[in-house]
Amino acid sequence: MANSQLLLSFAAAVPAGLLSFVMTWAIRPPLMKIALAKPNARSSHRIPTPQGAGIAVIAATLIVTAAVIAFAGAADLKIPLTVFGATLFIAAVGFADDIRSIPVLPRLLLQGAAVAAIIFAAPENLRIAPSCPLWLERGLLLLAGLWFVNLVNFMDGLDLMTAAEIVPVTGAVVLLGWLGEVPATTTLAAAALFGAMLGFTPFNRPVAKIFLGDVGSLPIGLLAGWCLLQLAWHQQFAAALLLPLYYLADATVTLLRRMARREPFWAAHRTHFYQRATDHGFSVWRVVSEVFVLNIVLAALAIGSVMTSSTAIAIALLIAGGIATAVVMYHFSRGRPSDG
Repeated sequence: MANSQLLLSFAAAVPAGLLSFVMTWAIRPPLMKIALAKPNARSSHRIPTPQGAGIAVIAATLIVTAAVIAFAGAADLKIPLTVFGATLFIAAVGFADDIRSIPVLPRLLLQGAAVAAIIFAAPENLRIAPSCPLWLERGLLLLAGLWFVNLVNFMDGLDLMTAAEIVPVTGAVVLLGWLGEVPATTTLAAAALFGAMLGFTPFNRPVAKIFLGDVGSLPIGLLAGWCLLQLAWHQQFAAALLLPLYYLADATVTLLRRMARREPFWAAHRTHFYQRATDHGFSVWRVVSEVFVLNIVLAALAIGSVMTSSTAIAIALLIAGGIATAVVMYHFSRGRPSDG
């Protein structure tokens, strides 16, 4: 079974990477005419740049995952229609927002509908805390999922930043799938997203030729959140928290600070730790490299937390990940001379 999972994962990752690369190259010219991102208060770019490469990334992920599942024909592999449908829906919302900005409340309601479709369609026996009423647990998951989708969007403000986050996260989910900690379908979807993100990176390395746009960051957040939720449903809480810990910490701490200062937290800004790092003299390459290395460390800690049978060790690994994340964020906030 492990060998089969390994082969199917490669069969998903490689074609998804190639398809994502080709589609990104093909759609860039028309996107330059209809979806040009102009610099604003939040931006790290200085010249108008096309956005919407998420169309290629998400299309490659879903098409290849469905094709591999159909080709494999295994009893434990079924196309997650609700997840795919919700992903396409939130991608459409993101694309509409890329073309013409949608007001905050309708945008949140539409995003919430996509998250709710996944959570409330899940079987009732999938529980994180069985002692908690089902309606309360699902309601809290809805809020958490909505926040996660948006924080991925908030953090997608620097060239290669989302790749530096999602590639280690999905890579770790694939490895955990081989260990039997997430369903086979989730493993394949993670492998396809892993490949699709790699296919996109040549176009997004500094200075980026194209951005993901909301059509990419929102559904990527939804798919990544679904993968992490599978870990939580399998009682691997430490791993589910460790894998996205940098994004969670940076976005959440930034939000709380802005709320404490009574700033309009929904407005565009440049106060995330990774943004402050570039303002303080870090190069884009330096920032994304440090985030990528941190995420590799967090992925290793997450896998270690799954492999141990000791709750104390899993908690210790979670604390270690928290310390590593705090060190990087503190480092970003202090600033240093430009390193080229």
